[in-house]
Amino acid sequence: MKFGAGQSVKRVEDVRLLTGQGKYTDDLQREGMLFGVTLRSPYGHAEIRSIDTAGALAMPGVVAIYTYDDVADYGPIPCLVPLSGKLHTPRLLLAKDRVRFVGDAVAFVVAESREAARAGAEAIEVDYAELPAVASIEAAIAPDANKIWPEAASNILFKWQVGDGDAAAAALAGSAHVTELRIVQNRIAPTSMEVRAALGEYSDADGYTLSTGSQGVAGMRATLAAAVLKVPPEQVRVVTGDVGGGFGMKSFLYAEYPLVLHAAKHLGRPVKWTGERGDAFQTDTHGRAMVTDAKLGFDKNGLITALAVETWSDLGAYQAQFGPAIQTLAGGKILGGVYRIPSIHNLVHGVVTNTAPVDAYRGAGRPESAYIMERLVEAAARELGLEVDEIRRRNLLTPAELPHDNGLGLVFDIGNFPAVLEKALLQADWAGFPARKAEAARKGLRLGRGIAYYVEIAGGGGTEEFADVRVAADGMVEMAVGTQSNGQGHETAYAQVVAERLGIQMEQVRIVQGDTDRLDQGNGTGGSRSMAFGGGAVLASSDDLIQRGIALAKADLGADEVDYADGVFKARGSNATRSLAELAAAHPGGLDGRSTYSTGQPAPTFPNGCHIAEIALDAETGRVTVTRYSLVDDFGKIVNPMLVEGQIHGGVAQGLGQVLLEDVVYTDDGQLVTGSFMDYGVPRADDMPAAIGFDTLGTPSPTNPLGVKGCGEAGTIGAMPSIMNAIIDALDGQQMEMPATPEKLWRAARALALPQAAE
Repeated sequence: MKFGAGQSVKRVEDVRLLTGQGKYTDDLQREGMLFGVTLRSPYGHAEIRSIDTAGALAMPGVVAIYTYDDVADYGPIPCLVPLSGKLHTPRLLLAKDRVRFVGDAVAFVVAESREAARAGAEAIEVDYAELPAVASIEAAIAPDANKIWPEAASNILFKWQVGDGDAAAAALAGSAHVTELRIVQNRIAPTSMEVRAALGEYSDADGYTLSTGSQGVAGMRATLAAAVLKVPPEQVRVVTGDVGGGFGMKSFLYAEYPLVLHAAKHLGRPVKWTGERGDAFQTDTHGRAMVTDAKLGFDKNGLITALAVETWSDLGAYQAQFGPAIQTLAGGKILGGVYRIPSIHNLVHGVVTNTAPVDAYRGAGRPESAYIMERLVEAAARELGLEVDEIRRRNLLTPAELPHDNGLGLVFDIGNFPAVLEKALLQADWAGFPARKAEAARKGLRLGRGIAYYVEIAGGGGTEEFADVRVAADGMVEMAVGTQSNGQGHETAYAQVVAERLGIQMEQVRIVQGDTDRLDQGNGTGGSRSMAFGGGAVLASSDDLIQRGIALAKADLGADEVDYADGVFKARGSNATRSLAELAAAHPGGLDGRSTYSTGQPAPTFPNGCHIAEIALDAETGRVTVTRYSLVDDFGKIVNPMLVEGQIHGGVAQGLGQVLLEDVVYTDDGQLVTGSFMDYGVPRADDMPAAIGFDTLGTPSPTNPLGVKGCGEAGTIGAMPSIMNAIIDALDGQQMEMPATPEKLWRAARALALPQAAE
């Protein structure tokens, strides 16, 4: 059956995944395979005096133990962000003489079984000399703070700014009103359903093969080969099968990946490492973790005059691969949203602490920026005596003002932000809120509502994407794409695009991702770029396939002109035809080829939308229930509405989780308190609203041939500020920071004269 782009086609990959036919990294088995376990630091900051492995090596089943000296010739895991003045903080594969956070890798044990490897790790004796730790931004920037990196001037490693600080300061000084907030964005853990895992193999003929869940194999291979293993890329193969959630965290290289390769080469046997949930909480890159002082100025008519923001961004103990870019290059330039802001300035300090490194987490800087702006806008509305919808009406950019330079280096190209707002208000039954609030009060509940208007810059991660097509003799079209699905449904969406372009059945299309032997180019998945760039690549590859087929059909049919439609090449003016299958059978490999989709320069898309949340607060328990959730998004043209809606639902769940439940907590000496699901809360089904009102207003993006805009991160971006604004509304404007736990809300509610239940 033919399904074109724009239809809600069920995911073709789900049959495989739901019937146990998925192939995740830990499912992989190899003859003679060994198992690895990482010994991690129990201290937040300490010197390593000695490591004694003799007793551990004598344990039954232990084959080898590696410490720093064994892997000293490899390069550290690099930071890939070219920030000016950035101090290098090399993250060695195994600690040499100092550990800087709980979970820092100290030794790697390889054994005949996981159990034997664990026992071996427990038998290693490490003599530590504990050092003072700084486990928070406040502690790290204190005048007498212990330095994590002695060669640095302080724990603030860089200062980045964009916009005009002098102009913003002058405009604020002349404003009729200035709203000021200190906003704390809690550190969170990605908690993907599938924990990280890696399988290393080596042979003299083929070199290294790494199998791991990733968000793009080509980029990982390039970094692994050049920066760490120090070998040509053709000596490294990276393979990714099914991936159980990525959220940014699985984009990155971790120490275990080169360690399993080293062990496999050294021992001549495959070596697999599978992390446990404790490993994940300790060492998977965390997200958010920042403190912001923000000022938003207004004139006497409630129009924005200026925005000035200063942020301290927690980098963790090491500057991760893209960590320094998250609150700067990724999120820092989108600050201010799609509001009309004459003067704007954003200043970010990068701070190291004795905690796990912080890097991209779903939205990667854009949720943080939207959260700052939308908290400010709603606080300003209360202070100015304006309705929260009205203050946005006055300040949102109109279509006539586009394109618009936001003063931070971005130009918003197209959109109708006021129309999205109005449509969202209708979707949420904004006018019916007072009646719902009164009804809730009769039940002893406090109802609150909050708006968030967000904009995202999507489509980062390079200006090119690649696709490689092969046509089998039976007409099956296999398209390899340089992105990587982590559960988004790429196999379905790309197949829809290919099937529509070629006019064939979706069943005739097979999408392949995740093997550098099949496609050694690609910029992976991240920053909501896949459909804009990957979709452009499969379109280009489909068009190139058609042109190759026309050339072959001309020769076969002896025709000067050949047309193509619905999988058939037809000589113009006759009934002579050749199908894709017939041409592929007659000319093996003749239809195959690789295509590049390139924009030549950054070509971001600007998905935007308005999320409106309603919450009910029970003053007796502090429990919050999200009673209504409505949104209208502008994603341009939509390839598969059902997939998009699913992405939004998942994003809302992660945003809700951060607002209400999730919080990575360290003690003052760097001990991780929330090291398991016993201590770290994630949202469950009953935490989510019973339904989410979903609608779109599609203004096609002019930067890609499909006209799509990224959608994978949008739900998180809109959920965080809308839900928190609703909570603050229920507290009569009393400010609250994430996570708004029942205890916090119960204490806040006690200070309010909340309505009592009717007798």
